[in-house]
Amino acid sequence: MRRSADVDELERVLCAALGSAEPVCSVAQLLPEADTFGAPGPSALDPAALKRPTLVAAGAPYGPTGPAPSPYAVDELVRRAGALDVPQILVPRVRRGEDTGALRAAGFVPVAAGHECVVRLSGEVDALLRDRVGAGQLRDLRRRHRAVSQDVTWERIPLSELDGKPWARRAFVELHQRSAERHRGQENLYNAEALDALARGALAERTEIFVRRRKNAVVQAGLLTVSHNGRGLYYLTQAVAHDDPAAPRNLYVASLYRLYLHARRSGLDWVHLGEGDADRMRRLGADLFVPLDHWLRAPAPAAARDRAAPGDGERERERAGQGERAAEERAPSRFAAPPVATVPAPGPVRFRHRPRFDLVDLSSNTNPYLGTASHYPELDTAELARTYLSTLAKLPGHEGVGALSTDHLLFTSGAVDGVMALLMALTSPGERVCVTPPTFELYAHFAHVLRLPVVEAPLRGDDLCGLDTERILAADARVTLLCDPGNPVGTRLDRARVRELVERSRGLVVIDEAYVEFSETPSYAGLTGEHDNLIVLRTLSKAWGLASARCGVALAHPGIIEALRRVQVPFGFTNASQRAVRNRLTNSRPVLAAVRRIRAERDHMAATLAQHPAVERVFPSEANFLLVRLHEHERVMDHLRGAGILVADTARLVPGTCRLSIGTRRANNALLAALSSVGTGPGSPGPAGPGRAR
Repeated sequence: MRRSADVDELERVLCAALGSAEPVCSVAQLLPEADTFGAPGPSALDPAALKRPTLVAAGAPYGPTGPAPSPYAVDELVRRAGALDVPQILVPRVRRGEDTGALRAAGFVPVAAGHECVVRLSGEVDALLRDRVGAGQLRDLRRRHRAVSQDVTWERIPLSELDGKPWARRAFVELHQRSAERHRGQENLYNAEALDALARGALAERTEIFVRRRKNAVVQAGLLTVSHNGRGLYYLTQAVAHDDPAAPRNLYVASLYRLYLHARRSGLDWVHLGEGDADRMRRLGADLFVPLDHWLRAPAPAAARDRAAPGDGERERERAGQGERAAEERAPSRFAAPPVATVPAPGPVRFRHRPRFDLVDLSSNTNPYLGTASHYPELDTAELARTYLSTLAKLPGHEGVGALSTDHLLFTSGAVDGVMALLMALTSPGERVCVTPPTFELYAHFAHVLRLPVVEAPLRGDDLCGLDTERILAADARVTLLCDPGNPVGTRLDRARVRELVERSRGLVVIDEAYVEFSETPSYAGLTGEHDNLIVLRTLSKAWGLASARCGVALAHPGIIEALRRVQVPFGFTNASQRAVRNRLTNSRPVLAAVRRIRAERDHMAATLAQHPAVERVFPSEANFLLVRLHEHERVMDHLRGAGILVADTARLVPGTCRLSIGTRRANNALLAALSSVGTGPGSPGPAGPGRAR
């Protein structure tokens, strides 16, 4: 919980559970996952630390996370431990990205602790879950809910009324005691004393006990607490009767679904599920995953003390793939423009790893009376970045992507936003930008807007895919922009020449891979971890079918990503776009199937158009479009417009051509029919289009 009064209250409850005046116990007693603390790796701890008497800070063992302690609070913890003669201190479940400088300075060591998982309720529950987990998983949730609800009741009892329901109190304590016994000696934090302390304290007015009964037997009991900002619900705990026919998974899943319905009807925005496995919780509807660390101050071994030096633990976790450094700690690339290198990231960007869902946010000057649309978009997209990278790594031709961390990725408002951002962040007045026409026109357009000289190194060969490496290198450009597959042609560049350019160039090489999913030639995305002068731009507008979501991706060295953050508009990636991207990435089968259909339709159209009398040439393509040279370009284009068919006129880039996007079979047949009615030879008048004079 995010305010000190709640944290202090939960500490009082913890003391009641332990039967002591101070929250002192062993780590192994307190946390069920404690046996993993000694696993090999950078955060491995002395096994003796698991059994040593430990002063436990705050009440975070109960589920919700508290804020990272201030320097004053850390000093007070150290003082208390000394007065109690307790050799070890544990600050459990601190959100990664919070200011942990005081903990480091006092010798605390971070230990990865998984994620806290949140279900954000942005609309009708079934529609939301269908998009988030898929229709099949939603059917399973609803089936379990119906099966359980047939003979198991659902009751919520305010803690203030618990004295009048002794059966509920008794059942809650008994079920949690059995749960603790199944966890091999874990302390029961929800014994009778703890429950009574909670019912007598300040949290009682916001907390309910829920019970589910089959006839007169209680088969599940748990606690729900409304957040102090009134916007969400903490699912503090639950225990089930494992000998019940519906236990354990059916009861848990059915109760979660019931809880979502209850929270939405109550006008709440989110349900906090506590700590859990991100993949499992995602299947249950969670869409916000905040990485956590336990922080431990132990007297030994020396290796642990060495790791507590500022920055060391963070770098070790980064190498181990366990987390990312906070934005304010990262230095920009050597390629950053001097003004960008000397200014900090804007305030909202610096704090992007600090979720606001459970805070009273009075910092943003927005209208509080018009619902969730008045809230600024979430800036912490680390979990979404992990989802993107893991999805990409599974696709053919994406070797090396799995080795990238979220520090290598920035979401942009479409790939074109990435082009503008990188030119702003990585160039200075007078530095050259090299483009390779025919290519995407906005590259040169943005460069001209920023008053950067543009040098051209035209593509060569009949297929317009020959890269003039020597001419590009001779230009000595600060930034070279390549489009691969090319737009408007659709061909791929020679891979050996591209790699040679990256390795020999003194400047930055940017590869726009907007159409790469339609190609069988590998992506360059994985190489961004090997070259600090390589930037790969991707988009979800094309193959992923999310043009309206405006989501682009920049992949590059972390220092380059940091430079881009410093010039990017902080809130350009909306919550609606984030939800659409997350849902699409976690349900990629339809995307891959659609890509296969587009490839097949592209090949069919290429073969058909190549035989058409109105077409002079069809260029080879590894994209979702075809570049076609027409015999009578202007007359054909005029006829297509009259037939209500819109294609891209690319004659100014490649004389006599147009670019045809691959549509559905019906749309493609309409195009072929319109072309067939143009006429078959030079000078043919062709039939009049609809509505035109004869």
